[in-house]
Amino acid sequence: MSDIAIRVDRLSKQYRIGLRQRGHKTFRETLSEAMTAPFRKLRSSSKNDSAAGHVWALDDVCFEINRGDVVGLIGSNGSGKSTLLKVLSRITEPTRGFADITGRVSSLLEVGTGFHPELTGRENVYLNGAILGMKRAEINRNFDEIVAFAEVEKFIDTQVKRYSSGMYLRLAFAVAAHLEPEILLVDEVLAVGDAAFQRKCLGKMGDVARQGRTVFLVSHNMASINRLADKVIWLNEGKLQNFGDPEAVVSAYLSSGVRESAEVLYSNNLRTAPGNEYVRLLASRVRNNQGVVTSTLDNRHPFSIELEYQVLKPINNLRLGITLTAQDTTVLLSSKDTDRGEEFMRTPGTYLGRCTIPGEFLNNGQYFISIGSDTPMIQTHFLLDRALSFHIEQVGGPNGHIPDRRQGLLRINFPWETDQLEPYERLELVG
Repeated sequence: MSDIAIRVDRLSKQYRIGLRQRGHKTFRETLSEAMTAPFRKLRSSSKNDSAAGHVWALDDVCFEINRGDVVGLIGSNGSGKSTLLKVLSRITEPTRGFADITGRVSSLLEVGTGFHPELTGRENVYLNGAILGMKRAEINRNFDEIVAFAEVEKFIDTQVKRYSSGMYLRLAFAVAAHLEPEILLVDEVLAVGDAAFQRKCLGKMGDVARQGRTVFLVSHNMASINRLADKVIWLNEGKLQNFGDPEAVVSAYLSSGVRESAEVLYSNNLRTAPGNEYVRLLASRVRNNQGVVTSTLDNRHPFSIELEYQVLKPINNLRLGITLTAQDTTVLLSSKDTDRGEEFMRTPGTYLGRCTIPGEFLNNGQYFISIGSDTPMIQTHFLLDRALSFHIEQVGGPNGHIPDRRQGLLRINFPWETDQLEPYERLELVG
């Protein structure tokens, strides 16, 4: 038996857009369209018809997935991720190419997919199992575990139309994951659950993968993709942009379209600078330990974030702050210029705030700085997401040692102490 679970070859899907709703057709029109349909399909197979009114959601996508692989599917909104899952789930047919799938597929593409609102939770579990080709004995064997996972024991005999969206989602995922599919397709639907449920689902998908089944996961949570996936597919405008090692593909995706910016000036036009009638941001910049504005920093030395701003009216309890995030959107820290209790009335004038990040703190990689200003509990003056970006270079290790690769986002030189408890004595081997 082949080890390939999913084989996609030149898969393309075209949609028509902007068409008006037509009225009912006459029998003559229906018969005429049926007779000419094969010829229209031949003509539509050419990409030359992708003029106004047509869009290619998928365009010549090719890849192979082995049995037991956990595959992350990433890309911006509208890149074709959901369309690809719908083709793999046999919900929609491709315009050209094919997707060859070996094994029983279970999919969760939106909340309550395949559920009938008039049926109870119990009835929907058996209905979904039957749709997946499960025998009643198999469903019986997993039923208690499904209900316990979904935490709907009290409502299992209630019509699902009376479920909250959270209950609906929990039961839908529990059914999809527990009825032993050989291939599990999960869209970003998990994002609507609470934090505890998301962790529970991610753990369950890890269990499914360890059982040798194939998991196809669409997510904008890059940390989860890196943790779970063996391979990552990156779609961009319907095309396969990259496919391979999760860390490399995710890094390339997050870096795409990002220009490292160590300095941004807003002072050319004070009226359009970030802020309001109280404060305006004039400039933000990253300086290394020698005072040079740069986007490439040595991991051994401190650097500073500068915020230059103008206060236009007297204001009390004004504060400015930064948020440091990693490339995968993980928030590392937030810092405010009032953290030491230095709140005071700021009179009109130009100010410069500076926050210093110590050396031997961040690991190598790309980082972003978001900037904001507010009066606590009263008003937000401005908020700029990823206003600055910079790259930490691994130049040297602690105390001048040769740099080595470390896991994690932080690279802190913690103090260690080593004491010899007893002098070494040579032990005589007995026997």
